[in-house]
Amino acid sequence: MVRKYVRFEVAGQQRYGVLEGETIHALAGNFLITDEQTGETFATGDVRLLAPTRPTKVMCIGLNYRAHAAERNKKIPEEPMLFLKPPSAVIGTGEQIVLPKIAQNVEFEGELAIVIGKRAENVSVEEARDVIFGVTVMNDVSERYYQDKDGQWGRAKGFNTFAPVGPCVVAGLDYQDLQIETKINGEVKQSSRTSDMIFPVDLLVSFVSQVMTLEPGDVLTTGTPEGVGPLQAGDRVEITIEGVGTLVNTVRAQA
Repeated sequence: MVRKYVRFEVAGQQRYGVLEGETIHALAGNFLITDEQTGETFATGDVRLLAPTRPTKVMCIGLNYRAHAAERNKKIPEEPMLFLKPPSAVIGTGEQIVLPKIAQNVEFEGELAIVIGKRAENVSVEEARDVIFGVTVMNDVSERYYQDKDGQWGRAKGFNTFAPVGPCVVAGLDYQDLQIETKINGEVKQSSRTSDMIFPVDLLVSFVSQVMTLEPGDVLTTGTPEGVGPLQAGDRVEITIEGVGTLVNTVRAQA
């Protein structure tokens, strides 16, 4: 059964719930732990949606679509290219991406993201699905000048607000062939399918688990299709994944 889960703020409290249409059915705790409903309901318009998970780490895969590797003038990797974003980069739908004062060339990257459901390490490809709770949408915001200058990606990918995630986590969805689309100010910039990945989701989960322990709530994002491009102050970014929903963020310059 496909179910959508959210984390939200209401009356100054952070809560978790099951999303059905525009109604949130509150849960007794984190959806990673319990599916018990309290009987309370909230309209989405009456709450503030937060990033649906609070990861200990955001694990990212670079150059996982051939066309994107080509547009970046990079070789197809022989194995997944792994890097990290700090939890401090995570924001939710409706929040603003902040362009740092030192930024020179910030770009969007719409991606399918995996939310881990169980603590795991050294899992096989066949076991990977057992440790996945669900999927969500992420924008792997990237500062290209520092990505090229530094030779490693910690600074370029790690600025505050550079990991928008949401609006929900969807459990029970077949993630192998989903439409993914990014719009900037209403104009389609990226349009692809997750079936075009070089390394599929289950392989990525297994690969990363050989390197580091996966913790419940951790996010593994799976690479971006072709069509990445610049972000400017005032832009509206909408990233939609079939069956999941739309992650919406606006962009502003750092004060």
